[in-house]
Amino acid sequence: MTTTTTTAPGTDFGAIKQKQQATWASGDFAVIGTTLQIVGETLAEAADVRAGERVLDVAAGNGNATLAAARRFAQVTSTDYVPELLKKGAARAAAEGLEVTFRTADAEQLPFEDSSFDVALSTYGVMFAPDAPRCAAELLRVVRRGGRIGLASWTPQGFLGDLFKVVGSFVPPPAGLKSPMQWGDEARIEELFGGEGTIRMARRIFNFRYQSAEHWVQVFRDYYGPTHKAFAALDEAGKAKMHRALIELLEKNNVGGPSSLVVPAEYLEVVVTVD
Repeated sequence: MTTTTTTAPGTDFGAIKQKQQATWASGDFAVIGTTLQIVGETLAEAADVRAGERVLDVAAGNGNATLAAARRFAQVTSTDYVPELLKKGAARAAAEGLEVTFRTADAEQLPFEDSSFDVALSTYGVMFAPDAPRCAAELLRVVRRGGRIGLASWTPQGFLGDLFKVVGSFVPPPAGLKSPMQWGDEARIEELFGGEGTIRMARRIFNFRYQSAEHWVQVFRDYYGPTHKAFAALDEAGKAKMHRALIELLEKNNVGGPSSLVVPAEYLEVVVTVD
């Protein structure tokens, strides 16, 4: 593998990851994560996960891709660097009687031998690790030749791109940290994986479905780590301003009419077949 691993000068990725771990451990991401299950199923189909294959879910959160692969009778190892999230995934797997191995692991330093897996998956997970080239190199390292890497990542042009811009205007991200939405850009994916395999990409839509814009904001304020922490960092005036900005963003994107909230959110589905 020849993927280059680089770090931005002066960027302390270790400190950034400590803050990220605290962010994702706050609230209760599983409340939101379970609503995204359809993406895990769609990605497992796109990556053609088969019975008996060794599958790694990277930055698994509460296990959407994990469950999707296990339901297809694969041998699944589910990893995340936030143990609290893995516990949620383990509870879901146990409820369905699925056999899954759960292991705390950093996407930038996967504790597995080269070519250990037939498939690696990540749904809105690896995109949030600070060092994208290192993550790509690790995915390529642990997947065998002829194996597949399946990724689902929000696009910078979609709803999540706009959401992070709104939140970032109130609580700026760490200096030197590139947007996680880079994983939803086709040109960036070519930079990260080009020359290492055949890449298939397709833009897809996930619909956020909530009772109203107010309901969405309340759920994300209480349970989604990034918005939970952002609200906590603001004074009362700032909280009110960000609340209004989020309501405006949601109402602008709502296609569900006045009685409910349906917000289409674009993501990039990527499948890399490793050379």
